[in-house]
Amino acid sequence: MASPTSLLKRLLLGRPFRSDRLQHTLLPKRIALPVFASDALSSVAYAPDEILLTLSIAGASAFLFSPWIALAVVVVMLTVVASYRQNVYAYPSGGGDYEVATVNLGPKFGVGVASALLVDYVLTVAVSVSSGVANLGSVVPFVATHKVLIAVIAVVLLTAVNLRGLRESGTAFAIPTYGFVIVMLGMLLTGLFRVFVLGDDLRAPSADLVIQAEHSVTGFALIFLLLRTFSSGAAALTGVEAISNGVPAFKAPKSRNAATTLLLLGTISVSMLVGIIWLARLTHLQFVEDPALQIVSGPEGYVQKTVTTQLGETVFGSGSILLYVLAGVTALILFLAANTAFNGFPVLGSILAQDRYLPRQFHTRGDRLAFSNGITFLALFAIVLIVGFQAEVTKLIQLYIVGVFVSFTVSQAGMIRHWNRHLRTERDPEARRKMYRSRAINTFGMGLTGTVLVIVLVTKFLLGAWIAIAAMAVIYVLMLAIRRHYDRIAVELTPPDEGRATLPARNHAIVLVSKLHQPTLRAIAYARATRPDTLTAVTVNVDDKDTRDLQADWERREMAIPLTVIDSPYREITRPILDFVASTRRKSPRDVVTVFIPEYVVGRWWENLLHNQSALRLKGRLLFEPGVMVVSVPWQLASTASKNLDRLDATLSRTPARGPRGTVPPLVSAPPVVSPPPPGEGGPADRATEGNGRD
Repeated sequence: MASPTSLLKRLLLGRPFRSDRLQHTLLPKRIALPVFASDALSSVAYAPDEILLTLSIAGASAFLFSPWIALAVVVVMLTVVASYRQNVYAYPSGGGDYEVATVNLGPKFGVGVASALLVDYVLTVAVSVSSGVANLGSVVPFVATHKVLIAVIAVVLLTAVNLRGLRESGTAFAIPTYGFVIVMLGMLLTGLFRVFVLGDDLRAPSADLVIQAEHSVTGFALIFLLLRTFSSGAAALTGVEAISNGVPAFKAPKSRNAATTLLLLGTISVSMLVGIIWLARLTHLQFVEDPALQIVSGPEGYVQKTVTTQLGETVFGSGSILLYVLAGVTALILFLAANTAFNGFPVLGSILAQDRYLPRQFHTRGDRLAFSNGITFLALFAIVLIVGFQAEVTKLIQLYIVGVFVSFTVSQAGMIRHWNRHLRTERDPEARRKMYRSRAINTFGMGLTGTVLVIVLVTKFLLGAWIAIAAMAVIYVLMLAIRRHYDRIAVELTPPDEGRATLPARNHAIVLVSKLHQPTLRAIAYARATRPDTLTAVTVNVDDKDTRDLQADWERREMAIPLTVIDSPYREITRPILDFVASTRRKSPRDVVTVFIPEYVVGRWWENLLHNQSALRLKGRLLFEPGVMVVSVPWQLASTASKNLDRLDATLSRTPARGPRGTVPPLVSAPPVVSPPPPGEGGPADRATEGNGRD
């Protein structure tokens, strides 16, 4: 029977996939849009909230600036979309911002962009899930009162789905994404139709609230507040870069289809953002940063709902089925936006690991062909942020957009250098004209996103942006250190160009002995089979009586190799053995010492608790000794039969035992061992070679 751990793993993750099942289905534009745009489209679900609540600091009158803030965000979004359209034409391989920065600006700029993207992916999960829970909590009170728990459960479920390697089909992405777009645009069109055509006086649930300003804002303070509001609204741009990372997944012509999808993404996002802000102004919707402090008069027990939920109640009516549909599809697309990060973070981590900037484990695929280590790390860090910030979108979003605009700005700078390099060699006038146009777009994009980045840093640094910056700096330094480590090892392991490897002059074999039992006999037989130049058995004397008994048993059985006894007056085992091994090799630097360590292997976890791990510690110390080879000679105890190493083990209890679990014939010209002492019941010297209990 399989172990409980193996059964649980198969239950959660399913059966492992063969490597030849790693296939990538090419996507048409209608399917690629929901697959790659869910993150960007979902941003409009929380960006209007951030615009209004930041303006509320100056009071209700400041809401008059919301359309102008939205217009500024639209300009930046369209610029970024136009800039990334140049990226997908120039780099259809799907390397994204990391590839653009590395190729054109150098590895350090690439690592800087990668650190920003890694932080951004973690925050995408935290912000999207928290926002999804907030939208769902607007119509389901239980979710609102347990939002941290619900958010953590959502991340765990997303992690489990991605660890199974279930690449959601285009239809699975398309249904909720198009559903969100249809319901959201339907709500906006219905609301505008009722206001302008039917003449209805629509008023949001918060329209009649009396709110007060947190601070008196005038002059420079007002300008600073508007800049801060703009930087919060710029969260609507997150996810635009995802399409540039997924160009290889498009059907041919890949670059053209990706560019068209980008344009569709920009058009839909801009329409929804402008529509939400416009309808919010027409319905006199109010959304504040601190309801308990800013709301002067209102209904008893008033709970502030999200902007989209308030608009849904205003247009569809409180308690209507369409309101619940709106909340459901909004929460669902926000969760899908988080899943976009689960696709992006592991892939980027794999690329960085391949380039030796992250541990190689990030490049390894799991049983289900997913990058399991990257998925797990992303989930853990996202949960830490959700718990640390109590799933508050307003707090998390202060950290969010820093990484986005760092990658935007550096990527556009890399594209400018890309066009400059090609213009130096291109002679075709038509091609040069297109390059000049593309360079102008990227230059304007770099200038605009760089300006937004400065605004974000200035207005949000003390509000939490410094945490994201510090995280990027730490990851940047860590990745460079990992690369130096791998480079240094590569140099050390590179064989010389000329000459052959130097062979050892002699091989001295040492068998560690605690008592004369089956594992010891096997180790001695295996050591003799290697035909070393010298062979000796070594034991450490930590108890005189046990050592004398071992010597007597050794002589009685007429063992064919000598037994060397090392005194240890302080009952230490490791240091005397290390000194003996070093003295053996010191006679000639070209000599090699091979240490054979007999150890028995137990099959149950609790059996490890009954045995110390001195063999494991001793091996760990010997590995650092130059010119020393360490050989473990395992003896599997009967309890290991339950480990189900293969199907044959199931029959061991019904057939004569064979192999390592059977009785080994005498290995030396001595009487067979009769009733050897059970493992662990020998003297203190047994600690020198006791098994480590691993299977």
